[in-house]
Amino acid sequence: MRIEEFTDVNYTVDGDGAVAVIEINRPDRMNSFRGRTVDELIFAFKTAWSNPQVAAIVLTGAGDRAFCAGGDVKERAETGGYGETEWGTFEIERLHRIIRDIPKPVIAAVNGIAIGGGHVLHVICDLSIAAESATFAQAGPRVGSFDGGYGSAYLARVIGEKRARQMWFLLDRIDADTAERWGLVNAVVPAAELRATAVAWGVKIAGYSPMALRFLKHSFNADSDHLSGISHLAFDGLEVFGKSAEGMEGATAFAEKRPPDFQQFRH
Repeated sequence: MRIEEFTDVNYTVDGDGAVAVIEINRPDRMNSFRGRTVDELIFAFKTAWSNPQVAAIVLTGAGDRAFCAGGDVKERAETGGYGETEWGTFEIERLHRIIRDIPKPVIAAVNGIAIGGGHVLHVICDLSIAAESATFAQAGPRVGSFDGGYGSAYLARVIGEKRARQMWFLLDRIDADTAERWGLVNAVVPAAELRATAVAWGVKIAGYSPMALRFLKHSFNADSDHLSGISHLAFDGLEVFGKSAEGMEGATAFAEKRPPDFQQFRH
């Protein structure tokens, strides 16, 4: 794979070479990710990791409607999965791990809706800046999915148990001001200033000791790295559940634009 071959992601370098900007580029699908999207995101992060001039990474979405709407539920409903991948497997866990392991701060520039797996992506970034119009939510129980690792247990560390459970059990959207008040994002700025602010943060970070930043990031992560094991367990369970009648009901209902009928599975 080469950056020139990307179809789902844009990779650029800003801030006089100090900041890599990784943009999910599927605005027609609300920047939801399929298998190829995840592969390209992994390659982009590895590219930024290996570039000694890059001090920080900005993750964002194309357009002004969505940061990322999570996994492409329409693709899943149509094909039963997330499409072809570079390695033959859907590597979302690997992407989560790389965002945490890359020894450079990752800044989420949330330009619109961050929902489901897209919400998880911003949560595991080191810093988050939101446009005033951004909204945040989980969606798993509505579409037959869940996240038992970083998307739930780590989210509870970020915003507290009660609020994390509120996001997962009620599935209500949270506006940018509430997200800042809850500690879900670090700052809220006008949409027109979002990318410039995120890049400016990256440039500021570039003036600091890279080794000190590396140790700090690993130190912050060490306390919650055990969640990786929980994540493995949850994703193995999700793979089985997603192919069940109950799991597919959520995806099918979403694709057909109707309320899901989960009552049939209560027993």
